[in-house]
Formats: sequence, C-alpha cells, structure tokens
Amino acid sequence: MRIALIGQAAFGKDVLNALVENNEDVVAALCPPDRDGRPADLVKEAAETHGISLYQYSRMRDSKAIKEFLSLNIDLCVMAFVTDIVPMEMLEAPTYGTIQYHPSLLPEHRGPSSINWPIIEGKSKTGLTIFWPDEGLDTGPILLQKETEIDPDDTLGSVYFGRLYPMGIEAMIEAVNMVKSGNAAKIQQDHSKATYQGWCRAGDAVIDWADTAANIYNMIRGCDPSPGANTILGSDKISFFKASFSQTKSEAIPGTVIGIDDDSFSLAAKDGIISIGRVQLDRDPKLMAGEFVGTGAIQIGKRFGV
Repeated sequence: MRIALIGQAAFGKDVLNALVENNEDVVAALCPPDRDGRPADLVKEAAETHGISLYQYSRMRDSKAIKEFLSLNIDLCVMAFVTDIVPMEMLEAPTYGTIQYHPSLLPEHRGPSSINWPIIEGKSKTGLTIFWPDEGLDTGPILLQKETEIDPDDTLGSVYFGRLYPMGIEAMIEAVNMVKSGNAAKIQQDHSKATYQGWCRAGDAVIDWADTAANIYNMIRGCDPSPGANTILGSDKISFFKASFSQTKSEAIPGTVIGIDDDSFSLAAKDGIISIGRVQLDRDPKLMAGEFVGTGAIQIGKRFGV
C-alpha cells in the first residue's frame, strides 16, 4: 500500500518514523517549506533520513501541489498535525482515502486547540480520534477513538506529551493496519453533539478574579505551557504556570498575595487558594516563582488584576 504522509513538527516526524518502522511503503512526505533563519521541519529531516520523496508547498490548494500529488498514485494518505487546508482533490485521490489524527473525542472540541479546552472546562476525560477528513473542519466519519482521563493536576503539557502524543502515534499505526486489512470503520459523527472552539490564545486566557478558584485553576493548567493564563501586575502582563489549588478559603480580595514560600506564592481566590510555581512577565523568559519573588516584584498583600 503506497502511503503519503502530510504533517509537520515532532508529531509528524514521529508518525513518519513509526510507519517506516512498521515496514509501511511510505513513498512521499509533504511538509511546510523551509523558512529563512529557521531549522528545517522535522518531517523533512525524517524523510531525507529514510530516502522518502519530499514535497514542500506553501499552500496545498495550489494547482502545482494538487497536480504533483495526484501523479503519485497514492493508496492511503496519512495526516499528522496539518494546519493548512488540504483540498478535496487531494483527500479523495488515494485509493483508500485519507485519515487524520485529532486530539479530542469528536464531535466534541472540533478546532485547533482541542487539548486546551477540555481542561479549561474542567472535564475529567478527553481522548483522540482518527477520522476520514471531508469538506468540513473535523467533521468527517470516525475510524477509531481512544480515551484518557484528565487528572485534577494535569496540564495541557502533561495530557498531550504524556498521553495523547504517544497514544496518537500508536493509533495512527493501528488505523493504517485496519485500512490494510479492510476493517476500517466509517462511523458518522453525531453533529447534534458537536462543539467547536478556535485557537486558545493569550486573549482567551485572561483570568477573571471574580470567577471561582476552581475555574481559574482549570484555566491556568489548560494553558500550561501555552499560551499561559494571564493577568496584570501594575502595568505588566503576567502569565501563570505550575499551579496548585486548595479549597481552603481566604478572606482576602481575590488576586491578593497571601503567602510566599521558597518555590511558590499563594493567591486568594473565590472559594479557594491558588499557588503559583512559575511565571512569565510579558514576553520575557519564564521564571520559577522563587526567582520572581526575589526580584521584589511582589509582597504579601500585593494584588494582581488591578
């Protein structure tokens, strides 16, 4: 089965390597073009290592990209971390179609930041979906799904790198094997249960100190390590990471510093206390809380968000 991979970055590279290790006949790899002053995409490096033909397009919708792809006579296309729009001519060209990885339990959390939002919303479960992409955004039939719990202290980083990333590579290989054996499902999504959220950016992660401590904590961990749940300290934007949460109540105004330790500082919140272990001021490098406290920027009684 002649396979083409469309992908980028570490996940695309690792899926490509896994396909090769599984003795699949990967005949083409497609990734974004090189950019001046930036390292080559990891998919390009992997393709060159394995002697796989490489194609790099600024836009998959360009006629040259479509024409070249159609000339490859692909049996199955595998999409692993794709941010460009792939046209239907390419999706439908392979003999067995195209499969794609998405890090949520579709039809919930369609869209580009599908790992952040379940954590921000305080959910206890998420997962991944391998599906057959169509004209819509994450709307195609489902091939397989895998679930994983979201623990109370999980962050975006721990859920993705600790579970959804390795699970996704394994699921891609499993899905390819199902296609080869003729056992690949095409289960229509229940669109009535669909949710969609766009990119989770810094502007979407501004802390509302009138909210509950639990909701603020979920916001911080759902944006750790990126984009960082943020508030203001004087005239500076400050983002919080490495947080913990206690239901101990404080009489202080939410956002007020009520405790300072060697490796964290504690803030009053509605119905609880939030401790912060790492911060970032504006776009400066991240600092551990002890380093930040050592700068003299905060003291007991100092208030964030005003």
